[in-house]
Amino acid sequence: MTSSSRRGLPHLAAAVDLPGEYEFGAHVELIRLAERGGLDFVTLDDTSTGAGPGAGVGPGPGPGLDAVAVLSRAVADTRRVGLVPMVTGPYAGSADGEAAVAHLDRVSRGRAGRRIDVSGGEPSHLAALTGPSHQGHAVRVADAIDGPARLAAARYADVVLARVTSRAQARSVRDQLRADAAESGREPDSLRVLAALSIDLGDGEHAAEPGHGGGGPRRSARGPLYRGGPVDLADLIASWHRDGAVDGFHLIPVEPRRDLERLVNGTVALLQHRGLFRTFYPGGTLREHLGLARPVGQIAGGRT
Repeated sequence: MTSSSRRGLPHLAAAVDLPGEYEFGAHVELIRLAERGGLDFVTLDDTSTGAGPGAGVGPGPGPGLDAVAVLSRAVADTRRVGLVPMVTGPYAGSADGEAAVAHLDRVSRGRAGRRIDVSGGEPSHLAALTGPSHQGHAVRVADAIDGPARLAAARYADVVLARVTSRAQARSVRDQLRADAAESGREPDSLRVLAALSIDLGDGEHAAEPGHGGGGPRRSARGPLYRGGPVDLADLIASWHRDGAVDGFHLIPVEPRRDLERLVNGTVALLQHRGLFRTFYPGGTLREHLGLARPVGQIAGGRT
Protein backbone atom coordinates (compact mmCIF):
# COMPACT_ATOMS: atom_id res chain seq x y z
CA MET A 1 0.00 0.00 0.00
CA THR A 2 1.33 3.44 -0.93
CA SER A 3 1.24 6.00 1.84
CA SER A 4 -0.53 9.31 1.38
CA SER A 5 2.66 11.21 2.18
CA ARG A 6 4.64 9.43 -0.52
CA ARG A 7 1.88 9.93 -3.09
CA GLY A 8 1.41 13.60 -2.27
CA LEU A 9 -1.91 15.17 -1.40
CA PRO A 10 -5.25 14.38 -3.04
CA HIS A 11 -6.53 16.60 -5.81
CA LEU A 12 -10.00 18.06 -5.34
CA ALA A 13 -12.30 19.65 -7.89
CA ALA A 14 -15.96 20.66 -7.81
CA ALA A 15 -18.77 21.41 -10.23
CA VAL A 16 -20.27 24.89 -9.91
CA ASP A 17 -23.40 24.32 -11.96
CA LEU A 18 -26.56 26.17 -10.90
CA PRO A 19 -29.45 24.73 -12.91
CA GLY A 20 -31.78 27.47 -14.11
CA GLU A 21 -29.40 30.26 -13.04
CA TYR A 22 -28.12 32.51 -15.85
CA GLU A 23 -26.52 35.34 -13.88
CA PHE A 24 -22.73 35.49 -13.95
CA GLY A 25 -22.48 36.67 -10.36
CA ALA A 26 -24.04 33.57 -8.82
CA HIS A 27 -21.53 31.29 -10.53
CA VAL A 28 -18.59 33.56 -9.75
CA GLU A 29 -19.56 33.46 -6.06
CA LEU A 30 -19.25 29.66 -6.05
CA ILE A 31 -15.95 29.78 -7.94
CA ARG A 32 -14.53 32.19 -5.37
CA LEU A 33 -15.67 29.85 -2.58
CA ALA A 34 -13.90 26.94 -4.29
CA GLU A 35 -10.72 29.00 -4.50
CA ARG A 36 -10.92 29.87 -0.80
CA GLY A 37 -10.86 26.13 -0.15
CA GLY A 38 -7.78 25.62 -2.35
CA LEU A 39 -9.54 23.33 -4.83
CA ASP A 40 -7.52 22.41 -7.92
CA PHE A 41 -10.25 23.40 -10.36
CA VAL A 42 -13.94 23.92 -10.93
CA THR A 43 -16.05 22.64 -13.82
CA LEU A 44 -19.06 24.30 -15.41
CA ASP A 45 -21.34 22.55 -17.88
CA ASP A 46 -22.01 24.41 -21.09
CA THR A 47 -25.72 24.52 -21.93
CA SER A 48 -25.57 27.13 -24.70
CA THR A 49 -26.65 26.58 -28.27
CA GLY A 50 -23.01 26.34 -29.28
CA ALA A 51 -23.36 29.12 -31.83
CA GLY A 52 -20.09 30.68 -30.69
CA PRO A 53 -18.54 32.64 -27.85
CA GLY A 54 -21.19 34.39 -25.79
CA ALA A 55 -24.10 32.48 -27.30
CA GLY A 56 -26.94 31.87 -24.91
CA VAL A 57 -25.51 33.98 -22.11
CA GLY A 58 -27.45 36.47 -20.07
CA PRO A 59 -30.22 36.85 -17.56
CA GLY A 60 -33.50 35.11 -18.01
CA PRO A 61 -34.43 31.72 -19.41
CA GLY A 62 -32.40 31.98 -22.59
CA PRO A 63 -31.15 29.07 -24.70
CA GLY A 64 -28.49 28.18 -22.14
CA LEU A 65 -25.29 29.14 -20.38
CA ASP A 66 -21.98 29.72 -22.17
CA ALA A 67 -19.51 28.16 -19.76
CA VAL A 68 -16.43 29.74 -21.36
CA ALA A 69 -17.95 33.22 -21.07
CA VAL A 70 -18.88 32.71 -17.41
CA LEU A 71 -15.44 31.36 -16.49
CA SER A 72 -13.77 34.18 -18.42
CA ARG A 73 -15.74 36.62 -16.30
CA ALA A 74 -14.53 34.81 -13.16
CA VAL A 75 -10.86 35.39 -14.09
CA ALA A 76 -10.93 38.94 -12.70
CA ASP A 77 -12.35 37.76 -9.36
CA THR A 78 -9.99 34.82 -8.80
CA ARG A 79 -6.23 34.28 -8.86
CA ARG A 80 -5.42 30.58 -8.62
CA VAL A 81 -8.29 28.09 -9.03
CA GLY A 82 -8.42 26.18 -12.33
CA LEU A 83 -11.32 26.86 -14.71
CA VAL A 84 -12.69 24.01 -16.85
CA PRO A 85 -15.67 24.59 -19.17
CA MET A 86 -17.36 21.28 -19.97
CA VAL A 87 -18.27 22.07 -23.57
CA THR A 88 -19.95 19.37 -25.65
CA GLY A 89 -21.26 18.99 -29.17
CA PRO A 90 -19.91 20.42 -32.43
CA TYR A 91 -18.78 23.68 -30.80
CA ALA A 92 -16.30 21.81 -28.59
CA GLY A 93 -14.12 20.80 -31.52
CA SER A 94 -14.74 23.79 -33.77
CA ALA A 95 -12.23 26.54 -34.50
CA ASP A 96 -14.36 28.99 -32.48
CA GLY A 97 -14.54 26.59 -29.55
CA GLU A 98 -10.79 25.99 -29.55
CA ALA A 99 -10.14 29.73 -29.79
CA ALA A 100 -12.49 30.47 -26.88
CA VAL A 101 -10.73 28.04 -24.54
CA ALA A 102 -7.32 29.25 -25.75
CA HIS A 103 -8.38 32.80 -24.87
CA LEU A 104 -9.54 31.65 -21.42
CA ASP A 105 -6.17 29.97 -20.88
CA ARG A 106 -4.29 33.11 -21.86
CA VAL A 107 -6.28 35.63 -19.83
CA SER A 108 -6.19 33.35 -16.76
CA ARG A 109 -2.42 32.91 -17.18
CA GLY A 110 -2.57 29.15 -17.55
CA ARG A 111 -5.53 28.16 -15.38
CA ALA A 112 -7.78 26.69 -18.06
CA GLY A 113 -8.76 23.14 -18.86
CA ARG A 114 -10.93 21.76 -21.61
CA ARG A 115 -13.13 18.73 -21.97
CA ILE A 116 -12.19 16.28 -24.70
CA ASP A 117 -14.90 13.99 -25.99
CA VAL A 118 -13.68 10.39 -26.00
CA SER A 119 -17.12 8.77 -26.03
CA GLY A 120 -16.51 7.44 -29.53
CA GLY A 121 -12.90 6.51 -28.96
CA GLU A 122 -10.35 8.71 -30.73
CA PRO A 123 -11.17 12.39 -30.11
CA SER A 124 -11.52 14.49 -33.26
CA HIS A 125 -9.77 17.65 -32.03
CA LEU A 126 -6.29 16.95 -30.72
CA ALA A 127 -4.20 19.91 -31.80
CA ALA A 128 -2.64 21.88 -28.97
CA LEU A 129 -4.44 25.14 -28.33
CA THR A 130 -2.97 27.92 -30.40
CA GLY A 131 -1.37 31.08 -29.05
CA PRO A 132 0.86 31.66 -26.04
CA SER A 133 0.08 29.77 -22.85
CA HIS A 134 1.63 29.70 -19.42
CA GLN A 135 1.10 25.91 -19.28
CA GLY A 136 1.80 24.67 -22.82
CA HIS A 137 -1.86 24.05 -23.56
CA ALA A 138 -5.03 23.80 -21.51
CA VAL A 139 -5.34 20.70 -19.35
CA ARG A 140 -7.37 17.98 -21.09
CA VAL A 141 -10.21 16.48 -19.05
CA ALA A 142 -12.13 13.36 -20.10
CA ASP A 143 -14.99 11.35 -18.62
CA ALA A 144 -14.44 7.63 -19.16
CA ILE A 145 -14.02 4.33 -17.34
CA ASP A 146 -14.19 1.54 -19.92
CA GLY A 147 -14.07 0.45 -23.55
CA PRO A 148 -12.69 2.61 -26.38
CA ALA A 149 -13.37 5.74 -24.32
CA ARG A 150 -11.03 4.53 -21.59
CA LEU A 151 -8.29 3.74 -24.09
CA ALA A 152 -8.58 7.18 -25.69
CA ALA A 153 -8.65 8.92 -22.31
CA ALA A 154 -5.52 7.05 -21.22
CA ARG A 155 -3.76 8.15 -24.38
CA TYR A 156 -4.79 11.80 -24.60
CA ALA A 157 -6.24 13.12 -21.31
CA ASP A 158 -4.41 14.76 -18.45
CA VAL A 159 -7.30 14.19 -16.04
CA VAL A 160 -9.90 11.42 -16.17
CA LEU A 161 -13.17 11.73 -14.26
CA ALA A 162 -14.28 8.21 -13.32
CA ARG A 163 -17.82 7.53 -12.13
CA VAL A 164 -17.18 4.76 -9.62
CA THR A 165 -19.18 3.47 -6.66
CA SER A 166 -16.57 1.63 -4.62
CA ARG A 167 -12.94 1.81 -3.62
CA ALA A 168 -12.26 -1.50 -5.37
CA GLN A 169 -13.83 -0.27 -8.63
CA ALA A 170 -11.90 3.00 -8.39
CA ARG A 171 -8.60 1.18 -7.91
CA SER A 172 -9.32 -1.16 -10.81
CA VAL A 173 -10.18 1.73 -13.14
CA ARG A 174 -7.11 3.73 -12.12
CA ASP A 175 -4.79 0.74 -12.53
CA GLN A 176 -6.21 -0.02 -15.98
CA LEU A 177 -5.96 3.61 -17.13
CA ARG A 178 -2.33 3.77 -16.01
CA ALA A 179 -1.55 0.49 -17.77
CA ASP A 180 -3.24 1.76 -20.95
CA ALA A 181 -1.26 5.01 -20.73
CA ALA A 182 2.02 3.10 -20.43
CA GLU A 183 1.09 0.88 -23.38
CA SER A 184 0.43 3.98 -25.51
CA GLY A 185 3.90 5.32 -24.73
CA ARG A 186 2.94 7.74 -21.97
CA GLU A 187 4.36 8.02 -18.48
CA PRO A 188 1.52 6.76 -16.22
CA ASP A 189 2.32 9.44 -13.65
CA SER A 190 1.32 12.08 -16.22
CA LEU A 191 -2.33 11.04 -15.74
CA ARG A 192 -4.61 12.02 -12.85
CA VAL A 193 -7.66 9.86 -12.12
CA LEU A 194 -10.40 11.53 -10.07
CA ALA A 195 -13.46 9.72 -8.73
CA ALA A 196 -16.56 11.62 -9.84
CA LEU A 197 -19.24 11.67 -7.14
CA SER A 198 -22.40 13.65 -6.53
CA ILE A 199 -22.51 14.78 -2.90
CA ASP A 200 -25.52 15.48 -0.68
CA LEU A 201 -24.37 17.02 2.61
CA GLY A 202 -27.81 18.26 3.59
CA ASP A 203 -28.37 16.53 6.92
CA GLY A 204 -24.84 16.24 8.26
CA GLU A 205 -23.39 13.07 9.68
CA HIS A 206 -26.82 11.83 10.76
CA ALA A 207 -27.78 11.37 7.10
CA ALA A 208 -25.29 8.55 6.62
CA GLU A 209 -26.96 5.31 5.51
CA PRO A 210 -25.59 1.89 4.65
CA GLY A 211 -23.79 2.42 1.37
CA HIS A 212 -23.34 6.13 2.15
CA GLY A 213 -21.33 7.94 4.76
CA GLY A 214 -18.41 5.86 5.96
CA GLY A 215 -19.51 3.02 3.67
CA GLY A 216 -18.91 5.05 0.53
CA PRO A 217 -21.12 6.13 -2.37
CA ARG A 218 -23.78 4.09 -4.08
CA ARG A 219 -25.58 4.13 -7.41
CA SER A 220 -28.36 6.63 -8.06
CA ALA A 221 -30.21 8.18 -10.98
CA ARG A 222 -27.59 10.95 -11.08
CA GLY A 223 -24.65 8.53 -10.93
CA PRO A 224 -22.50 7.62 -7.92
CA LEU A 225 -23.92 9.50 -4.91
CA TYR A 226 -22.46 10.16 -1.48
CA ARG A 227 -25.04 11.16 1.14
CA GLY A 228 -23.77 11.97 4.59
CA GLY A 229 -21.75 14.58 6.40
CA PRO A 230 -18.54 16.53 5.80
CA VAL A 231 -16.55 14.44 8.33
CA ASP A 232 -17.40 11.10 6.74
CA LEU A 233 -16.67 12.57 3.32
CA ALA A 234 -13.23 13.70 4.54
CA ASP A 235 -12.58 10.16 5.80
CA LEU A 236 -13.64 8.69 2.45
CA ILE A 237 -11.39 11.06 0.48
CA ALA A 238 -8.42 10.39 2.75
CA SER A 239 -8.81 6.61 2.77
CA TRP A 240 -9.37 6.13 -0.96
CA HIS A 241 -6.38 8.32 -1.74
CA ARG A 242 -4.17 6.70 0.91
CA ASP A 243 -4.94 3.26 -0.53
CA GLY A 244 -4.00 4.34 -4.06
CA ALA A 245 -7.53 3.93 -5.42
CA VAL A 246 -7.67 7.49 -6.82
CA ASP A 247 -5.57 10.60 -7.28
CA GLY A 248 -8.45 12.73 -6.02
CA PHE A 249 -12.12 13.56 -6.44
CA HIS A 250 -14.40 15.59 -8.67
CA LEU A 251 -17.41 16.43 -6.49
CA ILE A 252 -20.80 17.50 -7.85
CA PRO A 253 -22.99 19.20 -5.22
CA VAL A 254 -26.66 18.16 -5.23
CA GLU A 255 -27.59 21.53 -3.71
CA PRO A 256 -24.79 23.73 -5.09
CA ARG A 257 -24.70 26.60 -2.59
CA ARG A 258 -25.28 24.48 0.50
CA ASP A 259 -23.11 21.52 -0.41
CA LEU A 260 -20.15 23.49 -1.77
CA GLU A 261 -20.10 25.62 1.38
CA ARG A 262 -20.12 22.49 3.57
CA LEU A 263 -17.49 20.88 1.38
CA VAL A 264 -15.12 23.85 1.69
CA ASN A 265 -15.77 24.85 5.31
CA GLY A 266 -16.29 21.31 6.59
CA THR A 267 -14.61 18.56 4.57
CA VAL A 268 -11.71 20.57 3.14
CA ALA A 269 -11.06 22.40 6.40
CA LEU A 270 -10.84 19.05 8.22
CA LEU A 271 -8.46 17.60 5.61
CA GLN A 272 -6.30 20.71 5.92
CA HIS A 273 -6.28 20.38 9.70
CA ARG A 274 -5.07 16.78 9.31
CA GLY A 275 -2.34 17.87 6.86
CA LEU A 276 -4.06 16.02 4.02
CA PHE A 277 -4.88 18.94 1.72
CA ARG A 278 -3.13 22.14 0.70
CA THR A 279 -3.64 25.37 2.63
CA PHE A 280 -2.31 27.54 -0.20
CA TYR A 281 -1.58 27.26 -3.92
CA PRO A 282 2.16 26.74 -4.46
CA GLY A 283 1.87 27.57 -8.18
CA GLY A 284 -0.23 29.63 -10.54
CA THR A 285 -1.26 27.29 -13.37
CA LEU A 286 -3.67 24.37 -13.37
CA ARG A 287 -0.85 22.05 -14.40
CA GLU A 288 1.11 23.13 -11.34
CA HIS A 289 -1.90 22.46 -9.09
CA LEU A 290 -2.16 18.95 -10.55
CA GLY A 291 1.58 18.28 -10.44
CA LEU A 292 1.73 17.86 -14.22
CA ALA A 293 4.72 18.84 -16.33
CA ARG A 294 4.29 21.46 -19.02
CA PRO A 295 4.10 19.70 -22.43
CA VAL A 296 6.75 20.75 -24.94
CA GLY A 297 5.63 20.58 -28.58
CA GLN A 298 2.96 18.06 -27.67
CA ILE A 299 0.21 17.57 -30.22
CA ALA A 300 -1.36 14.37 -28.94
CA GLY A 301 -0.82 11.98 -26.08
CA GLY A 302 2.54 10.29 -26.37
CA ARG A 303 3.53 12.16 -29.56
CA THR A 304 5.39 15.38 -30.34
